Amino acid sequence: MNIGIDLGGSHIAIGVVNNKGLIQEKTEKRILAKEKQNIKNTIEEYVIKNVKEFMKRYDISKIGIAIPGTVNENTIIKSVNLNIENYNIVTALQKSIKIPISIRNDAKCAAIAENKYGCLKKYDRSLFLTLGTGIGGAVIINNQLLNTGDFPGCEFGHMIIEKNGRQCKCGKKGCFERYASMKILKDSIRSELGLDEKTRGQEIFDIIRNNNSENPNYERIEKTVNEFIENLAIGISNLVNVFEPEAIGIGGSFVYFEEVLLNRLKTRILEENLLFNERNTINIETAILGNESGIIGAVI
Repeated sequence: MNIGIDLGGSHIAIGVVNNKGLIQEKTEKRILAKEKQNIKNTIEEYVIKNVKEFMKRYDISKIGIAIPGTVNENTIIKSVNLNIENYNIVTALQKSIKIPISIRNDAKCAAIAENKYGCLKKYDRSLFLTLGTGIGGAVIINNQLLNTGDFPGCEFGHMIIEKNGRQCKCGKKGCFERYASMKILKDSIRSELGLDEKTRGQEIFDIIRNNNSENPNYERIEKTVNEFIENLAIGISNLVNVFEPEAIGIGGSFVYFEEVLLNRLKTRILEENLLFNERNTINIETAILGNESGIIGAVI
């Protein structure tokens, strides 16, 4: 057995994974705003506590951690959504955990898992995007991650789609993830309707799904969702025009909104003259492994 850990901008998930890529047991927590003020301690305390609990019940060989941002063998070089730079997370954890620990960019972990077990396994050439607090990405060619050398690369979320646009945590303006991450959609709906940050994703999904012309907030909700879809379509079409993949996989919390977003997204890409090479269909697959793909991919 192995332990996979998925560090997100707003959550930590830890799972025990068997040799068939199946999660045997999992625990997770939402990272609250106050906990982000001392994020390293939050991560270390939660990970160490729960890993030790799992190690009492399972024979664990190794730990893999999926991390948003740029990493090397043992260090988070830069993670804008965790507000962390140059943090040797492996050394910090191995003071208390005495088994091998490896780290990798979270979108790459999810892409590897979906390529081996999930929505991309029937394709040789694909793109994968994780939509959550930010937007991560990976390119798979002939069933291998695109090798970008010393840096993980494929930072789709920091592709500029609006000149001099919204300020991004990375320091640039107009980044894709400032317009089309799931956090942006959820925050925009909360803002439009005067909801607080405790309003959960399921509630926002229900608001979108149940929206109709009889709802006094109908136009504001539709406008917000349509703007989000337009920006997501622009970013994805740019990537399709560069890589011409057989399929695009989308993971992160987008998978829970598939019913209300996916068909709108496909229609917008195909009907708005966004693709250089026109086509009648586009293969956009939602992650079969859901938000567990990062946990599974971290230990492949």
